[in-house]
Amino acid sequence: MTDDDVLAEFRDAGALLDGHFILSSGRRSAVYLQKMFIFQDPVRTERLCKALAAKIEAAFGTVDYVVSPAVGGIVPGYETARHLKAKAIFVEREDGQFKLRRSFSIPKGARVVMVEDIVTTGLSSRECLASIANEPGTILGAACLVDRSAGRADLGVKLVSLIEFDVPDYAPDALPPELAAIPAVKPGSRGLSA
Repeated sequence: MTDDDVLAEFRDAGALLDGHFILSSGRRSAVYLQKMFIFQDPVRTERLCKALAAKIEAAFGTVDYVVSPAVGGIVPGYETARHLKAKAIFVEREDGQFKLRRSFSIPKGARVVMVEDIVTTGLSSRECLASIANEPGTILGAACLVDRSAGRADLGVKLVSLIEFDVPDYAPDALPPELAAIPAVKPGSRGLSA
C-alpha cells in the first residue's frame, strides 16, 4: 500500500479534515485525521491493518502479542493482530496511568509489538510501552497506521508506520495568520495533555 493509497482511504472515508484543530497535545493544526471514520468501516479497516501487519512482519518477524492503548488503539490493534495471527490485548488508564487490566498478561518469551492508530508526539505510545516494559515478554517495537511526526517522535523503540504524514503543528501563541483567522475546534475524545 503506497502513501497515496493510505491517504485515499482517509479521504474516501471523510477522515482527512481541513480547518483549525486543537490537538490533544494542545498544539494546533490545519489538518486532522478523524480515524474513527476509518474504523467504522470494517472493510477499510481490514485493508489498512492487513498492510500494516505485512510491514510489521517484514520489520520484526513473528509477533505473539499486539498491545494497544485504549480506546483509539483497540480497533487497529485487534485487526492488525488478526492478520499477524497474534493475541490482541490493550492497556487502560487507571489513576492516570496505562496498565494491563482484565487479567491480561504477557508471558515470558512472547514477542510483542505495540500498535497505535496515529502517532503525533508519541506520548500515548511511550506511556503504553512503559506500562508493558515490566512484563516478561520481549518488546520488538511499535507500529501505527499514520506517523504524523514524520519520523520525529522518539518512542525508544523502532516505529513502523503505513505512512509518515508530515503535517505542521503550532503552539497556540505562534499560529500563522491564515490559521488564526479560523475558529479552533477540539475533535476526538481525548482531553488535552497536562
